[in-house]
Amino acid sequence: MPTVSVKRDLLFQALGRSYTDEEFNDLCFEFGLELDEVTSEKDIISKEKGEGKAEGASETVLYKIDVPANRYDLLCLEGLVRGLQVFKERINLPRYEKIIPAKGEGQKMIITEETVKIRPYAVAAVLRNITFTKERYDSFIDLQEKLHQNICRRRALVAIGTHDLDTISGPFTFTAKAPSEIKFKPLNQSQEYTASQIMDLYRTDSHLRHYLHLIENKPRYPVIFDSKGVVLSMPPIINGDHSKISLKTRNVFIECTGTDMTKAKIVLDIIVAMFSEYCEKQFTVEAVEVVYPNGKTHICPELAYRKEKVKPELINKKLGISETPSSLAKLLTRMCLSSHVTGNGNNIEVEIPPTRADVIHACDIIEDAAIAYGYNNIQMVIPKTYTIANQLPLNKLAELLRLDLAAAGFTEALTFALCSTEDIADKLGMDISATNAVRIANPKTAEFQVARTTLLPGLLKTIAANRKMPLPLKLFEISDIVVKDPTKDVGARNYRHLCAIYYNKSPGFEIIHGLLDRVMQLLEVPPNEENGYTIKATEGKEDTDTVYCRGCFGAQIFPYSLRRTFCCR
Repeated sequence: MPTVSVKRDLLFQALGRSYTDEEFNDLCFEFGLELDEVTSEKDIISKEKGEGKAEGASETVLYKIDVPANRYDLLCLEGLVRGLQVFKERINLPRYEKIIPAKGEGQKMIITEETVKIRPYAVAAVLRNITFTKERYDSFIDLQEKLHQNICRRRALVAIGTHDLDTISGPFTFTAKAPSEIKFKPLNQSQEYTASQIMDLYRTDSHLRHYLHLIENKPRYPVIFDSKGVVLSMPPIINGDHSKISLKTRNVFIECTGTDMTKAKIVLDIIVAMFSEYCEKQFTVEAVEVVYPNGKTHICPELAYRKEKVKPELINKKLGISETPSSLAKLLTRMCLSSHVTGNGNNIEVEIPPTRADVIHACDIIEDAAIAYGYNNIQMVIPKTYTIANQLPLNKLAELLRLDLAAAGFTEALTFALCSTEDIADKLGMDISATNAVRIANPKTAEFQVARTTLLPGLLKTIAANRKMPLPLKLFEISDIVVKDPTKDVGARNYRHLCAIYYNKSPGFEIIHGLLDRVMQLLEVPPNEENGYTIKATEGKEDTDTVYCRGCFGAQIFPYSLRRTFCCR
């Protein structure tokens, strides 16, 4: 969950009253939030860097509030205060309005074809006659960073740029150029750099270096410039210094570029909705015309309201309450979802504002009704269906085996269910086609390409990572493996496997043999060929013995293969 840090006194001033820490914690709980910590800048620095580094830091009390990841409207002080005030019925829900300037008077952004393969989408808006204070400015910057880390997925999906409109002139062009063709002065720098030099400049920057990989391998870099050729930004890396905003800025041009149009629209709506409160004409936003390469135009921001209908009896049934339709409508209105009863009380019409992109389905509306009603106010009743929970037989058996294996002196390991193709094939001397492994369609790293078909690689890696530990090492794991199975609706099947490893300077076959005998004894499998288990040498492999047991087998692996494949000594 994202955490929003707000100054306590500033928050109470905006709310119009003071609270004790306990009272505010209760208010947060009622609203579906959590007061995570009461701290200060000095305390934070002391914990992270030591008391010596905290000298001179502010002792202003900060509230750290945990916010649901899908509530983008609560990621700043403005949205938090607005939500709480509406919840406590102290203010009415504001109505956000998009103002479309007369033809030829508004701002325009033109997108060229060069951006299609890099960052094909862009939206923009203007906040006119806004008044910044130090606190408002800090909140404005902080919201952008919170959105970048949350819905924007670290700028991979959307990157936000904000500019002083009075320092630039439209129409604006969003295009892509070769790095050598882009030259401007980055934010808070004293000289101009080419795009290539900018990438080198920020390669060691603690903040911006994490975003360089998004475009550095592209033949062209995205760039936005105005009618005079002044560079506004090179998304998603850095804005230009020429158009940076300050406390004196009165008109703000906001652009959001990205690879996901839906996310870009949501981000723009959130920013303008939160800070249009400080415009001379509150809650109004000036639209910008965006022209795409195919000639189509889009007026931004959308700030679209939509209406959904939900039946009162459905809400009551799902929550186990018995409220009237009008009471339910009032509860939803307190959650910033303006609602009223329609017809003969058969439906509640709910208006979803542009700030509530998290409301997708009727269940989201029902959840908000539950929060407003109060989870603690829902009466506890005995379920009508009489059921007794019980452990699955397979899980119960696995738990019992874990206890006995631990009693035998082995330590349990829990390894990743995903691994590389090399781990289950090449490193074990097998062909990947023979493993029947389930592949991951879009693996993020080479370490997680397939679902494991054996527990052995995970334990061998654990041994390799702990080879400095005193010998012997005795490890085991009881977990699921996955193999393809075309007879199943999902095309795969899970099997519960047990794997144990004994690692020492000498092989210690008798240790594993003894453990195997103990496991078979616990499973009531006798040591005979007809209906039990036997141990035989594998043909063609003098160093390997195989256990045959009703379709199951286990094999001993000698130190040579460990050195060769998993870097053990």
